[in-house]
Amino acid sequence: MDKDLKREIILDNYQHPNKKKVSDNSYVKINTRNVSCIDNLDIYLKVRNNIVEDITFDGEACVISIASTNILINIIIGKTYKEAIEIIDNYLKMINEEEYNKEILKELNVFDDTSKQPSRIKCATLSALGIKEFLIKNDYS
Repeated sequence: MDKDLKREIILDNYQHPNKKKVSDNSYVKINTRNVSCIDNLDIYLKVRNNIVEDITFDGEACVISIASTNILINIIIGKTYKEAIEIIDNYLKMINEEEYNKEILKELNVFDDTSKQPSRIKCATLSALGIKEFLIKNDYS
């Protein structure tokens, strides 16, 4: 993917995140926080009948955290528990320079060079790790 296109996608998801909002108490709220920087996002999940029905988020974070959270959320909404975990696992493999399925990541592929900036890895994976931990802990399978 072209470097300028990657930048455009990241900035658009940072400046105009369509999933950034506080949700009501019918959602489960989890907090993802990076103690070494500004990233502090609350993620609101609604899982019903093994389907990730909706996710939103709110809080303060850097460009990479907000953009990666917004893109990931848009990809996993409507997916089953197992599909969501598979997407997150592939995303984490990509970030860690392991073999992964590029096709299921869609716009998340804009972060394929993140490992070249080790200080940004936590920013790019914060929400993914929080969502994955919640899904596994609550075993929606």
